[in-house]
Parts: sequence; structure tokens; C-alpha cells
Amino acid sequence: MLTKFETKSNRVKGLSFHPKRPWILASLHSGVIQLWDYRMGTLIDRFDEHDGPVRGIHFHKSQPLFVSGGDDYKIKVWNYKLRRCLFTLLGHLDYIRTVAFHSEYPWIVSASDDQTIRTWNWQSRQCISVLTGHNHYVMCAMFHPKEDLIVSASLDQTVRVWDISGLRKKSVAPSSDEMLRLPQMNLQMQVNAELFGSGDGVVKYVLEGHDRGVNWASFHPTLPLIVSGADDRQVKLWRYNESKAWEVDTLRGHTNNVSCVMFHARQDLIISNSEDKSIRAWDMSKRTGVQTFRREHDRFWILAAHPEINLLAAGHDSGMIVFKLERERPAYASYGGTLYYVKDRYLRTFDYAQGRDNPLISIRRPANAGMNQAPRSLSYNPAENAVLLTSDVDGGSYELYNIPKDARGDAAPEAKRGLGASAVFIARNRFAVLDKASSTIQVHNLQNEITKKCAPPCATTDAVFYAGTGLLLCRSEDKMTLFDVQQRISLAELATPFIKYVVWNADMSSVALLSKHAIVIADKKLGNAQTVHETIRVKSAAWDDSGVLLYTTLNHIKYCLPNGDSGIIRTLDVPLYITRVAGNTIHALDRDGKARAVQLCAVCSLDVPLYITRVAGNAIHALDRDGKARAVQVDVTEYTFKLALLQRKYEQVIAMIKSSALCGSAIIAYLQAKGYPEVALHFVADEATRFNLALQCGNIEVALAAAQALDNKDTWYKLGVEALRQGNFQIVEFSYQKTKSWERLSFLYLITGNTERLRKMLKIAEMRGDVMGRFHNALYLGDAREQAAQDAEGLEMRGDVMGRFHNALYLGDARDQIRILEESGQLPLAYVAAATHGFDEDAQRLREMLPEECVPPLPQSPSLLLPPAPVLKQDNWPLLTVSKGFFETLAAKGAAAGAAGGAGAAGAAGAAAAAAVAAADLDENELEGAGWGDELDLGEGGQAGEEEDAFGGMGGGDGEGEEGGWEMEDLELPADLGLEAAGAAAAAGAGPFVAPTPGTPASQKWLERRSQLAAEHIAAGQFSGAMSLLFRQLGVTAFEPLRPHFMELYNASHAALPGLQGVPPMLCGLDRTWSRDAPTQPPSSPALLYSLAHLEDQLKAAYKLVTEGKFSEALRVFVRMLQVVPLMVVETRKEVDEVKELVGICKEYVIALRCELRRKELAADDAARAAELAAYFTHCNLQPVHTALSLRSAMTIFFKLKNLGTCAHFCRRLLELNPGQKMALQARQVLAACEKTPTDEVPVNYDPRNPFDICCVTFTPIYRGSKYVEDRYTGARFQPECAGQVSPLGDIVQIGADASGLLISPTQVR
Repeated sequence: MLTKFETKSNRVKGLSFHPKRPWILASLHSGVIQLWDYRMGTLIDRFDEHDGPVRGIHFHKSQPLFVSGGDDYKIKVWNYKLRRCLFTLLGHLDYIRTVAFHSEYPWIVSASDDQTIRTWNWQSRQCISVLTGHNHYVMCAMFHPKEDLIVSASLDQTVRVWDISGLRKKSVAPSSDEMLRLPQMNLQMQVNAELFGSGDGVVKYVLEGHDRGVNWASFHPTLPLIVSGADDRQVKLWRYNESKAWEVDTLRGHTNNVSCVMFHARQDLIISNSEDKSIRAWDMSKRTGVQTFRREHDRFWILAAHPEINLLAAGHDSGMIVFKLERERPAYASYGGTLYYVKDRYLRTFDYAQGRDNPLISIRRPANAGMNQAPRSLSYNPAENAVLLTSDVDGGSYELYNIPKDARGDAAPEAKRGLGASAVFIARNRFAVLDKASSTIQVHNLQNEITKKCAPPCATTDAVFYAGTGLLLCRSEDKMTLFDVQQRISLAELATPFIKYVVWNADMSSVALLSKHAIVIADKKLGNAQTVHETIRVKSAAWDDSGVLLYTTLNHIKYCLPNGDSGIIRTLDVPLYITRVAGNTIHALDRDGKARAVQLCAVCSLDVPLYITRVAGNAIHALDRDGKARAVQVDVTEYTFKLALLQRKYEQVIAMIKSSALCGSAIIAYLQAKGYPEVALHFVADEATRFNLALQCGNIEVALAAAQALDNKDTWYKLGVEALRQGNFQIVEFSYQKTKSWERLSFLYLITGNTERLRKMLKIAEMRGDVMGRFHNALYLGDAREQAAQDAEGLEMRGDVMGRFHNALYLGDARDQIRILEESGQLPLAYVAAATHGFDEDAQRLREMLPEECVPPLPQSPSLLLPPAPVLKQDNWPLLTVSKGFFETLAAKGAAAGAAGGAGAAGAAGAAAAAAVAAADLDENELEGAGWGDELDLGEGGQAGEEEDAFGGMGGGDGEGEEGGWEMEDLELPADLGLEAAGAAAAAGAGPFVAPTPGTPASQKWLERRSQLAAEHIAAGQFSGAMSLLFRQLGVTAFEPLRPHFMELYNASHAALPGLQGVPPMLCGLDRTWSRDAPTQPPSSPALLYSLAHLEDQLKAAYKLVTEGKFSEALRVFVRMLQVVPLMVVETRKEVDEVKELVGICKEYVIALRCELRRKELAADDAARAAELAAYFTHCNLQPVHTALSLRSAMTIFFKLKNLGTCAHFCRRLLELNPGQKMALQARQVLAACEKTPTDEVPVNYDPRNPFDICCVTFTPIYRGSKYVEDRYTGARFQPECAGQVSPLGDIVQIGADASGLLISPTQVR
């Protein structure tokens, strides 16, 4: 029994599963009804309107309704969407025990202690039938799932079956057939009414056999069976037909009252629970108990079975449990394009490419195997075509099966069995077994013989997992250990939660460790670990080709990036076991053991849970809980986008931004959190968010456009701070003007050396009546007269001694400084000032006034304090010009478009210049006309200007004598100020040259569409990507022979344009789709050196060399052709077929020529071996002329060897080719001589009647039915001992490597 969910509450008296959603209703003895999500483990809602215990509860099959019945004699119908009771049905006179909806009609059946069974129409809210006949409490009543029957159980020791066809006929409109039989039906109903009372429901059977009161009875969902449980501690099975019902058997085992009993919804089992604190499962066919689950303190009262999936629930004294009787996860393993899994005692395979599901062998289940002892794991050995199954039988055991060739399900090979907690293959002919009893790891061979023993790395090791050849991952209490079995040492350790499953990626470089609620991702040395935590159970996982882990939980398919970031791809209703991801398809096994291929969008729902087994592209292969293989299409846009960001593939990021519908606050928050606000800008329309993002990434242009749209003081202040940080003083000036920060604006003009603007600020301050502003501006200007004027007008009038001193200091009036200091009692300072400025008489006088010890020392080289001159007098601080990245460039384009639509700014320079012109629109002449001259009139009867000033209307009023305002409304400012600002902006624009942002290189454009063609990667300079593709597609491991071809291909796809002397040339990509007529044409595909026509010319040259007998030169040409073929691209499927045909020709000739060259080496030393090679030469599929030459050579060699029988065979084959007259005459003469004595004197390993392939490494035949390994590129076959070597057919491919096949055309991946 596997407990999935458990609650703690008062005694649970009623349970009901929702037919579709993962919900369960629990009615409590306290009167509360709870609605739980058993998958998430959360309480959704509670309903509390009954007075007293609620004993009956039931969900409606299709409507958002449930019904409850309690000890308050009330039946309540609820709507769980509205979260309230809709109405109450009254009529029972005692406690209500059970209530249930009819599956088809709008009926409710209820059983009560008032000894009646009532049927209600919940639409009309009326009682439509009352069934009487029991003479004690009716403990339960329920409808038959399909027939017009009701079964009831009572404490009167009987089970009754009621026929309610009359009720159906009365309440439901009759069909056309029933209309014809209506008179006969009326007569039968009249007879029944006379015999049994009302014709709505009559007793069909009375089942007597229990010795005590019956607590429960229920129908089988499909068979004519009834099961009942009673206080006599017995469970009885009954069968019925149209005329009678009888007892089939009695199940004994409970030691107290049986509370509830029912049939399992999906298996031939009976489930019962009892007040003896146990739940028992019984086999229907054997009528024996197969499983018992006990609780220590709680009596069980109620059972519920899910109508669709393998879930049960039981209510007890302190809550309830949701459980399964056995594991549903199928044991599976994925290798290459095939899924191996166990279902229904068969080992089955599923071909991903063809979608075929076939049984391989029958698996014998041990006689002592009970519930929950199916295989837990499967390990597949491709080299020996063997599988290891582990299960919990006998406390942990394994079975080794060798799969026969051409197995079709009828074979039942004998398994080699043994005891062990875990068993996995660790080499071609070795597997490791963890023996927990002796705490050892045993290494077995395929005969199940122990070849080695070693102690596990930790004494508490309880499981082992495959980690590569000779390596194991050992699980202990709180860690995983990487263990080298050969050296018996621990290589690495990683602290983890309790790990249940281990999933490696294709190249064994990364591993995912799956626990119940967490996933740990690490590299092959258990380093760089990242952990993802889940709130609900993790079910399965598989890696896709890009290094992203896709995994399933109970209700989601999710992804996890290498850095630990995770997200949801789609939701699930029930789990699936994912087996593979390919493209946008998930392949999975469902709980019915069937293959599924499901298309997924970004967020959608599945009907069953999945267990991932393999990920390839955007397709996920998975298993569901019934062992069905499925393929699910997924939208991988989100995690591909995040992965491209993580890997800094910005070109791919931009392409996805332009082509994909990525949006939402989640993606924006992710980009902000990961430090990519410039990318987030492309997903945001809200101006406030755009402004903050632009400030975060320093994009001042977008920030300016957003600030103009928002136009509030806080925004302008933030923009000014960022612009000042960047040194963009034009925007700083504009921001200060918008916020009316006059002091900051004056200081800005000071540090930028803009004295003209500073003088205008001085006049503006005077117009505003700002004395301190005038003084500061004069100070910044170093204007002594103005400072003196401010001193006269302000400081002395206020008796401000410090102000007077500062004024004198700024003016440079030394005598006045001395006088002020002396008047204020600062005699030492006055003495220093007089001595420093050369006033000797004053200095002598002041010295006499000071005591000797108070005379201060004089400075050595004094100087007059004046405002400093700015270093550069420019509008913007000179910055190092940096080329913008992809994201900034796009953001600038977006800002320009937005400004054109609303803000009127076409770019940063334009916007800043416009801001400067608008902000400083001051006219000197207009100022003079307004009273600037000998007299100053601040708004007292001055002229009112029609035009609004740039400072946004500072001040309050425009009337005479108004207080509290600066009276700026009518101020007209000089017009030439705008021209000066525009000129300054133009000067800034014409200042330092800003190089244009470099475009995307053609090499990056070529790979934007995620090309799977190795040639295009090489042309783009991505050699590592091309090598990875060649390894996956063909199993290429030796790249040294390909080095010159790589360089030729790369050089041929680029042109070098010479520049000036001393300047390196510019490298330009050559595009093979370039057209002279197209005005503009972005790069799409690189020009490639190798073509099909080129190879055809090479083939003709090789044929000529073979004809001339230059075998070594011909062999080099054929090998070079095999090396070049993967590095070319063709456009049509026809050309693909021609290239594959060319590869087949090269394969045959390479094998033949190697045999012939090897024969020539051995001709003098071993004549018999040389004759064998000559015979093998004739079996290669060559051109007819070359085959004839090989046959003539073999004929000559065997004739000289006196093997006349075999020689005659060659003569006949030669004559069948219709050779030339001279060659045919010779063949007939030799044949005549051989037929006289057709015997072979020298034995050779050659059987012309048995078809064979030639291993060109060992130069031996591989007869049909023998074991072999294959070169996946050419299809050549080799002896098994050659696995892992480099194939001589091209000298680049590893023999036996797992590869997908030759890919040289875009048409192969569409």
C-alpha cells in the first residue's frame, strides 16, 4: 500500500472522489464537510451547515454539485463553485446513512435509519419513490452504474436488490421502442403493483447469508456481482442473473465488524475495511487475501474508489488516507530510438520513429510475488541485448534476461535470478549488484557468476545507479557517492535528499538526481550542483539536446536550466512518465501502458500524468502509469529563450524576441532578476516600468522618452541623476528645468563653464527677487561688482558679518576683509590677512595688539581665491564611444518609434537638443523691453508675454502687490538663447565621431535558424558545434583527418577585403543564396566548397584508377570522398538519396580495395589467406567491369592453388557477366579443366552459398545470423570485438557508436 495523502481530523464517516479533478470530499462526525486537493495536499473549502454527524457524501458525475446527508435528517445539495447549499430535501425521519447521485438521471438515492430508501429528483426537488421492506436500519443504498437497480444493506441481516425500471419508465420519457410495448408494460406493472405494492421500485432479490447486520453492499461496475460486508466479520460475494441471485463465496479474515467493502475500479480485487483497524485486499478469482494494511489506533469506517484512476480512500477515527495498492510507474529504459519497458508480464519495445509497440519476451512472475512487487527498474545492455529487472520480491531481487534475436513476444527465456537491492550494467558484459545482507557490491558476468566483490563507499549504502563504464552512484542516507568499482575508490560526494531516480544526459556530462520533492543537477563529477525544490512529487525526467532537463510532477511538465532556474511548460491532470523529448513532441508512457504522442502549447492540460524517459528537441517521450508510451508536443520557447540568455547567445535571443510571443510579468521579473533589463524593455508597454528598466540598464534615450510621456517631478529628478552619472549635461539641464532646481542648474553651468547661461541665470534670479541666488551666481561668475551690490543690498542691511566677509573674500577686497576681521575680534586672522596682502602698517599695528605667544605663522606662497575655470566647456562630458549591444540597439529603435508617436523625440541627441532649446528660451532684448536697464521693475506693471516660458510658469500671481509669488507668468525671455542652445547641441553632435554600431556578422546570421548541418557550422567558424553535430549524427570521434577539410570549407565561405596600409583586411561572409538582382539580401546560408557535382567528378577519377589497377591511389580518393560527404549540403531529397547512394558505392570500394591490398601483402607468406581475400573481393558490389576483373583474379589464384571446385564457381559467375571475348574464352577453358576434378586441395574460410558481409578490420566474413557491430555512417558491419575502434571507411567514425544518421539537407529536418 502506497499512501499518497493523509489528513488529521475528527472521525471521517463519508468519502467521495471527484470524477475529474484531484479532489476528495470528506464528511466528518463533527458535522463539517471538507473539500481537499489530495494532489497538492491542501484544504480547498469547508462546508458547515449540518447539525450533527454527516454520514453520506457524493459528487455528481458532471455537474458542479455534491449531496450530503446527516444525522439531522436532512439531505443537502451543494454547488461547490458557488460555495453554498442550494436546497435541502426533507422527508426522512431518522439518521441518513448514505446518499448518492444517479450516473444518468437527475436522481438521488438515500438510506436512513427510518428503515426506508428514498429516491429524489434533485431538479424538481421532490421525493419520487420510497422503498420499504427492511425491518431495521438501512446502512447503505446505491444505484447500479448502468442498470435500473438499487442495492441496499440493512442491519436486518439482508441485502436487497431493487428493480426501479418502473420508476424510470414513469419519470423518463419513453423511447420509440417502448411506445410500441406500452400496453404490455402497463399490464406487468399492474400485476407487480398488486403483488408487491407500488410499481416504482420492487424487490428483485433478497440476499440472506450473513449472521449479523450488514453494513455495506455494492455492485461490480461491469459484472453481475455484489459484495457485502457485515458485523459477522465476513465479506460475501454474490452473483445474480435475471431470475435469481446466489452466494458465490465468503471471505474470512477480519477480526471485527466489516464497515465497508467494494470492488476495485480497475483490477479484479475486492477492498474491505473494518473496525479491526485494517484494510484488506482480496483476489476475486482466488478468493484469498493478497494485502493487509493496519493502523495502530484507528478503526476504519468508510471506503471510496476513484472511478477513473487507481486511487482509493479510507476514513478512520482520526482522519482519512488516500492510497494506491501498488506502484504504477512502469520499469523502463531508453536506448537510441527505442524504448524498453515492462507491461503485463511482457518486456515490450516502442520505436519512437515508427510509433510501433511490440512485445519482446514474456517475463515470468515468481509464485511468491504479491502486490506491489512488479519490476521497479530496468537496465538495458545494447552490446549483449540483455536486460536486468529489479523488484522487491524476497526483499530485493534481480532477473537477467538475454533477449533472443527476432524476438516477437512468444519467447519466454529462462531468467538468471539472484538477490540484491539494486542491479545495473556497468560494462558490456558485467553488471553490479548491491547485496545489502553482506554490505557488498558484487560484479557479475552475463552467466550470473560473481567475478569481483568490493565494499560500498558507505556502510549505509542502500541503492546503486549507473554512472558510466565501471562507475556507480551509491545512495546512502543523505548523500550520493561516485564510486569507481575497478579502483575501489570514491571519486566525489554530494549531499542530497533521498534520491529515487538518476537521469543522465546523452553524453554523460550532466546528471539529474530525482528525489520525492527535489531535483539536484550536477556534472559528471558531482560538481556545480543546483537544486530545484518542488511542493508536490517529482515523477520523471529526461534531458533534451540543448542541455535542459524536462521533468514531470503530479500535475505539471516543467523544465530546469543548468543554472537551476525552472519553470512550467504545461499542466497535467494525471502523471505521465516521459521517455523522450524530440522536437516539440513529448513521448510518454501512460497508465494503460500505451504509447502517446501529445502536442503541447505553452500552457495547456493533459489527461494523464507522464513519466519522462527521453527529450529530443521540443518533443518529450514519456510513459504514463499504465505503461503506455506517449509523445507530447511542447512549446520550448520560454526555456530556450532563458537558455540562450544563460549561454549569452544574444543573436538567438533577438531572433526569439522578434518571432515569439513571449510576454507577461513573469518573464519581465525573470529578466530583471538575472540582470537583463535591456531585454525586458522589449516586453514592456507601461511607461513607468519602461522608465525604471531603462534607468536600470543605463539607456538614457528610452528613459527620456518615457519621462516625457509620464511628465512628473520624481521621474525628471531620477532622469537627471542618471544623466549626470553618464555626463549627458543636456538632459541634466532639461531635467533641472523641469523640476525647477535653480541652484543645481546654476552649479551645472559653473562646472561646465557655460558663463553665458550662468549670466542669464543671474538675471533670472534678480527677476525672481532671489538675493542669495543672485549672490551665488555672482560668486560663480567671479563678478566682484555684483557681489558688492548684493552685499550693499542685503548683507549690511541684515548686519550679517559672515556674509560681509564672504562677499569681501569673493570680491578680493583685502582691506575690507582686514577691517571686518578686526571688528569681529579675529585679530590673528586679521594680522595674517594684512601681512599676506602687503599691508605692512596694518600688520605691524595688529601684531602689537597680540601677545607674543598668539602671533600666528604666515603662509609661504599665498594666492587670491577665485572660482576655478572648467576643464572643458562643452555641453556633454566626453565619453569613450562604446558600440551598443544587440539589446541597446533595439531599445534605441523602440524609443525612437515611441518618441515619433507621442513624445516627438527621434533619438537621444535630437531629444536633448530640443530640450535645451525649449528650456533656455530666453531673449535678452525682450528682457530689456520689459524694464532691463537703469531701472528694474519686477512685474509691477510690466508687459505680459503671450508665450509660456520654459520653466513651466513659476510663481503664483501676476497682479500688482501680490505676495507669495515670483510673478513669472508674464516674463518674456531672450530669443537668441534658443539659437545658442541649438548651436551647442549641433556642436555636440558634430564633436567626437561616434562609430556606427557594428551589424551582426554573417557567420552568426547563418546559425540563427538553429542549423543542424555541420557544414554550415564549419563555414561560420563554429568548429566545436560542427564536431558535436558530427558526433551525434554519425559517431565521428577522429577529427584530425577532417582538419584540412574544415579549413578549406571555412576559407571558401569567406572573402578578405584589403584595407589601408597597416589596417587588417575585412573578412566578409559569402552567401550561397546571393542574387545579383536583389537590392538587399541578408545572409542566410554560407557558400560551400563541396558539391555533389564535385564528388561525381571524384568518383569518375576513382573508377579510372581502379580500372588501371592503382588501388592505393583509388583507396585514398574513396576515403577522401567519405570524409567530404558529411561536410556538404544539398537542397533536395533526390540529391540526398544520390549522396547516400554515393556513400554506399564508396563503402563497397573501400572494403574491396582494402581486401585486395591486404591480399597482395600476404600473397608470398600465406597463400590460403590470400586466396580467401581474393574470394571476398568478388563479393563487393562493384561496377560490372571491376567485378569481372576481381572474378578473373580470384579464378586465377584458386586455379593455381588447386582449389578447382571453388575456381569453377568463379568461372560461372564471370561468364554470367558476359565479359569480353578473350576473358570469356579463358573462363570457359578454366571451367572445363575444373569440372574434371572439382575438388579443393587447400581449406579456406569461404562459403559462397552463405551470404555474408566483410569486416574490413579483421578481413573475415560475418555470416547471416552472426553478431556484429555497425558503422552508423556507411552501414558497414564489423566483428563485435571491433566496437570502439575507428572505422577504416573514412577513418573518422567510431564503430558501434550510437548516432542518428547522415544529415546534409534542410529537407531532412523540416
